[in-house]
Amino acid sequence: MERYKKYVPAALAALLALLLARTFFSVRETEFVLVTQFGKPVYTVTEPGLHVKWFFRSATYFDRRLRIYNPRPSEFLTRDKKNLVIECYVAWQIADPKTFVQTVGDPVAAEMRLHDIIWSSLAAAVGTHDMDALIAPSPQAVRTQDMLDEVTQLTDARALERYGIRVADVRIKRLNLPEQNKQSVYARMRAERERIARRYRAEGEEQALKIRADADRQKQEILSAAYKQAEEIKGQGDAEATRIYSNAYSRNPAFYKLLRTLEAYKKIFGDDKTTAILSSDSELLKVMMEGERAAR
Repeated sequence: MERYKKYVPAALAALLALLLARTFFSVRETEFVLVTQFGKPVYTVTEPGLHVKWFFRSATYFDRRLRIYNPRPSEFLTRDKKNLVIECYVAWQIADPKTFVQTVGDPVAAEMRLHDIIWSSLAAAVGTHDMDALIAPSPQAVRTQDMLDEVTQLTDARALERYGIRVADVRIKRLNLPEQNKQSVYARMRAERERIARRYRAEGEEQALKIRADADRQKQEILSAAYKQAEEIKGQGDAEATRIYSNAYSRNPAFYKLLRTLEAYKKIFGDDKTTAILSSDSELLKVMMEGERAAR
């Protein structure tokens, strides 16, 4: 018996260390701890740091950070009876460890419960929207963001109440059409694009007609102004020529008459092929017939 006494201090030290290890526990900022007694939840510790509990109680650690769950793609029916294949993701975290442990117990089971809630919420939301509100060429016409916000709020309330899970966000990763519906939808999209293209072309032709009409009007205005200015200039030139002719004639009428007669000869007889038949007493032939005397 005496030989075992030397082991008593070591055993007491080991027991004390075990009691201390079972009594003290630390909590990180990214987790919280659920303290249980014989499997039953007692209280939850959310503050980081060193904490104390009774040694006969257990501490279960849970990650409080967001988790991403990717449900499998599912087919949904829109309000206008069109099928859509939706692949989404869910950002969730544990909010109430006590409810979480009592209802689901682990993250895998939690995601299975989340799948049911997400599927039913998405089916109800998609069923209240037409396909044009989810798939549209114009961003202003798409209502997917509003629909997913409603789904997030609804699933968050249900998951928190039932399983102690906080749903932070529900978003669509991919929205596709069933294979049997793709061709009809593509044909409808092409028809819509062609309608828009025809409208743009009609608007362009209308604008072109307006531009051409305005250009023709400006052209006529410019030509009219130029014609008016040309006529004014020609009138001024004719008046100036008449004035010069008058001055020349008034200075020496005989010389002016002779000069004009010679110019007439030049125009009439300048071409070798011209034949003129005039009477001998013609006024035009006096200079040619009488010479210097007629000129004087």
